[in-house]
Amino acid sequence: MRFSKIFIPTFKEAPKDVVLKSHEYLIRGGFIQQIGSGIYNFLPLGKRVLDKIKSIVKEEMDNAGANEVTLGFVTPANLWQKSGRFERYGKELLRFNDRKDNAFVLGPTHEEVITELVKANVKSYKQLPLHLYQINLKFRDEMRPRFGLMRAREFIMKDGYSFHSNFEDLKREFDLMEQTYSKIFTRLGLDFRAVFADSGAIGGSGSKEFMVLANSGEDTICVCDTCYYGANLEAATRIKAAPSFQAPQAEFAKFHTPNVASIEALAEFFKIAPFWTLKVVVKKAIFDEGKSALVYFFLRGSDTLNETKALNAVLANELVEASEEEIKEAGLTPGFIGPFALRNLTNSPYIYFDKELQDEKNLICGANELDYHFVGVDLSTFEGLEYKDLVEVQAGDLCPLCGESKGGKLYFTKGIEAGHIFQLGTKYSSAMDATFLDESGKAQPFIMGCYGIGVSRLLSAIIEQHHDKKGMIWTQATAPFDVDIMVSNIKDSAQLEMGEKIYTALNKEGIECLLDDRAERYGAKIADFELIGFPFGIIIGKGLEKGEIELVRRKDLSREVLKVSDFMALIAELKEWISKCH
Repeated sequence: MRFSKIFIPTFKEAPKDVVLKSHEYLIRGGFIQQIGSGIYNFLPLGKRVLDKIKSIVKEEMDNAGANEVTLGFVTPANLWQKSGRFERYGKELLRFNDRKDNAFVLGPTHEEVITELVKANVKSYKQLPLHLYQINLKFRDEMRPRFGLMRAREFIMKDGYSFHSNFEDLKREFDLMEQTYSKIFTRLGLDFRAVFADSGAIGGSGSKEFMVLANSGEDTICVCDTCYYGANLEAATRIKAAPSFQAPQAEFAKFHTPNVASIEALAEFFKIAPFWTLKVVVKKAIFDEGKSALVYFFLRGSDTLNETKALNAVLANELVEASEEEIKEAGLTPGFIGPFALRNLTNSPYIYFDKELQDEKNLICGANELDYHFVGVDLSTFEGLEYKDLVEVQAGDLCPLCGESKGGKLYFTKGIEAGHIFQLGTKYSSAMDATFLDESGKAQPFIMGCYGIGVSRLLSAIIEQHHDKKGMIWTQATAPFDVDIMVSNIKDSAQLEMGEKIYTALNKEGIECLLDDRAERYGAKIADFELIGFPFGIIIGKGLEKGEIELVRRKDLSREVLKVSDFMALIAELKEWISKCH
């Protein structure tokens, strides 16, 4: 391809309101163009990168035995109503009616559609397992689309769905997809980590995210300094901490604590560590059809509630802050709430305790009375307490895989979510009456898995991990072209002839080349080379008079002078340089 014949609108200045380098460089380098909030066109260079990513994804998915399909972008709303997600998914689901007043949605994901497809065509266990996938357009009506392709409203995604007759086979496919995704991200040249994750609006259990490690990532990942453990904050766990300080010894009693309405004040009042206090976080849960209720989460005073874990415990659509007025209307005193008689006082079915509190003793908690707390609290004496994983892991906590013997400690880093795999189970098949006949001839709901990769987002993820102050540095597998051949002065016939000759020879060797034959000055050409991020540049300039050209490696901008006297040897040397870096 010749630079003069390809549409590459490059810009010197960064667009307004751009935060991430990937967003800036993809626009400045002529890869994408924004046409609406969170909606982008892919220009020729962007389309070449997108196609290369798609090709790698498709090749590995096909090798894993999955079948490619293409599902409708527009989905009848009744399918989402059957699954129960039409209301629960929230405002990010774009709903609309056609001219006949039939309701539809723009699919952000396709569990309902694929379940309906398999329901109509697969009748027996003999037709299982089955894995169908697509690489297709999606739409999610983000409230605040930002960061370019990283959080767009319209995006391209690889979503796959597997169907099984038993959970053992689902686990086998889940493990296979973890291996397949690892191959995909390795081939793309990414530094990534597979981490335990929350299933979110998709549902199910046993999910893992594939995080591209980058300082600009939106997600905080909890990883071990000793083993391979990694998890998002909403899924991270730890070994229960053993306190290094003595528990406060006291007989159970009510204690007068005037104006002591915070954990800090309570710990100071009794001269104890917050570890031995019991605090409650009160939230208002929003359910379907606008129904709401107050929810009570109990955890140690030294811990922090993880909002996603809390939401999962309640199975609500949303959790919002409960106001002081709402808490008082429930008959409680803010700052002095405790578990004693709480269910009787509030008639609430939504009272949860962090699992690390199970059967704990020597605690201090609110007495549900102004200016009073209970001391010597023993939770093992309570009946019917509901325990959930509620706390947010902290840096320095012990790794749940290493155990205390190896002493692995958790720390935080940043990542970009690039893929997510789920063990859905029967969540969708049961809701949509999708069944098959088992070996006994009995109808059973399909056992499902779900596997997604953010294909268009990967352009941004690659650049966030591979760039410098001059521009992008594409990995060898994703670069729009392998080599940028820059003719410094096209009016110099010898330079232009050598450029054409190298261009033709490298193309015959299967090396993708862009010949920069524009009537531009050398400075503009090298600036575009650095911005666009081709792995290699060949500079044909005044050095040709001495029989020399320059090879530039974009990764570190190092240069090598090559002789052109033996042309075939030159091409062989260039090919070797490029193949070494593949």
